[in-house]
Amino acid sequence: MELIKPSFGLIFWMLIGFGIFFFILAKYAWPVITQGIASRNKKIQDQLDEAERVHAELENMNLKHEQMLAQAKMERDDILNEARAISEKLKEDAKLKADAEAQSIIADAKQAIQMEKMKAITDLKNEIANFSINIAEKIMTEELSDKERQEKLIEKWVDETNLN
Repeated sequence: MELIKPSFGLIFWMLIGFGIFFFILAKYAWPVITQGIASRNKKIQDQLDEAERVHAELENMNLKHEQMLAQAKMERDDILNEARAISEKLKEDAKLKADAEAQSIIADAKQAIQMEKMKAITDLKNEIANFSINIAEKIMTEELSDKERQEKLIEKWVDETNLN
C-alpha cells in the first residue's frame, strides 16, 4: 500500500527531483523546444503564405486562361463569319459568272441561228434565181412569136418545176 499512499519523504524527494528536472528542462531543453516550435510555426506560416500566393497566382492564371479562351472563341467566330462571307461572295461571283457565260452562249447561239437563217435565205434566193434563169432560157429557146403558146409554155414549166 505504500505505492498508493506515498510517505512524506518520498514526496519531498520526488518534488526536489522534479524541480531539478524542471529546472534543467527550463534552462536547456525548453529554449530549444520553443525555438524549434517557433521555427516550425514560421516554416508552416511561410508554406501557408506560399500556398496562398500560388493559389492567387493560379486563380490569376485561370482568369487569364478564361480570357484567352474567350478571345480565341471570338477570333474563331470572326474567322468563321469571314469564311462564310467569302464563301457567299464566291458563290455569288460564280453565279454571276455562270449567268454571264450563259448569256454569252445564248447570244452566240442566236447569232449562229441568224447566220444560218441568212445563209438559208441566200440559198433560197439563189435557187429562185436559178429557176428563173432556167425558165427564161427555156422561154428563149422556144418560139416566142405566139402569145398563147407562150402562156401555155409558162404554165407547163411552172407545173414541171418542183419547188421542194
